[in-house]
Amino acid sequence: MTRKTIKVSYLARVEGEGAFSVVVRNGKVTSAELSIFEPPRFFESLLRGRAFSEAPDITARICGICPVAYQMSTVQAMENALGITVTGPLRNLRRLLYCGEWIESHALHIYLLHAPDFLGYAGAIDMARDHGDAVRRGLALKKAGNDIMALLGGREIHPINVRVGGFYRVPHRRELATLAETLKRARELADETLRWVAGFDFPERERDYTFVALTHSEDYPLSEGRIASSRGLDIGVDQYEDYFLETHVARSTALQSRLSDGASYLVGPLARYALNFDRLPPSVRQAAHEAGLGPVCRNPYQSILVRAVEVLFACEEALRIIEAYEAPEQAAIEITPCAGIGHGATEAPRGLLYHRYRLEPDGTIIDAKIVPPTSQNQACIEEDLANFVESFLDLPDEALRHRCEQTVRNYDPCISCATHFLRLDMDRGSP
Repeated sequence: MTRKTIKVSYLARVEGEGAFSVVVRNGKVTSAELSIFEPPRFFESLLRGRAFSEAPDITARICGICPVAYQMSTVQAMENALGITVTGPLRNLRRLLYCGEWIESHALHIYLLHAPDFLGYAGAIDMARDHGDAVRRGLALKKAGNDIMALLGGREIHPINVRVGGFYRVPHRRELATLAETLKRARELADETLRWVAGFDFPERERDYTFVALTHSEDYPLSEGRIASSRGLDIGVDQYEDYFLETHVARSTALQSRLSDGASYLVGPLARYALNFDRLPPSVRQAAHEAGLGPVCRNPYQSILVRAVEVLFACEEALRIIEAYEAPEQAAIEITPCAGIGHGATEAPRGLLYHRYRLEPDGTIIDAKIVPPTSQNQACIEEDLANFVESFLDLPDEALRHRCEQTVRNYDPCISCATHFLRLDMDRGSP
């Protein structure tokens, strides 16, 4: 029996640790498995017995790249349990903070994690030798997002200014006016980024995904909305667990999410874009068209292009919020603890992030459930690899390994968040 094995001990340019194995017999993929071996982090257990007010600061520590997403889903769920709704300037400030995270996270992925795959480099350091201007542009964009997070969140990583009911402190108009100057330049950089990425050579591969994302009657979704799918699903956030199930697979420390009928689904930029294209500002829709995108994109290798569209959107949305800003009368709504069950969902850079909490009458957390985007995308990652590897089997082993890594990085996976690629074993043996 002839057997070939390709191994990648750890996948570079993603957060976390995992492994992947694919078995090929007679030119057909017979199995494809994504294995996450990073130790589980037990955040759901850590939250039990803590006060509801502590949760935003605890959940922010789940991820250093997208802490705002965890905070926003947390406060939404807590406010839902406590029977309050944050509106007006406070709601807009939260949306502005989320724009900052989208800008910094997407810029990091586009320039430092994924672009090297398309340009033929082992990493951003190597790429910078030949594309120094592009890397500097990416770092400037990331800094603009970090500046928003520092102003509104109190610091760039694991913000400390977010609380249930609002913020501990809200900014003055003059502070946001200074930030606006940075964002005007960032908007120019975002437009340059989109045109740059549009010139990449994308593999021509598509799948008929079931897209799942938040939708909103007026806005491109960031921090609120209903859960919808490309197959007609339209539910409230509190119905999430009626339609989506988590299961454990022996090869992984992370749970995998599927629809209640067992089907996989895709969350993230492609899903948001497809389900909410008409909510983008006309200028952003036009920029997407000029970059070669229609209202729906089913090519996962073009997810980097859709992320660039979302960076441009986030810059424009941040400027819109700043220009209309009027300081709220108070930084937070007063809260009286009570018993309840609350649900929250927001759109992290990597996709839908769901939280559910149950509270005692004094506001102590009894139970917590957190479903991050990467765990929801795990099944789709496996299916992409199984579907696309057969199309690349004529490649040498090293080139095939690279293509598999690129396929995983299409998702910008945050494996650390999903623990509750990559070692690649490529078996080409005959039967």
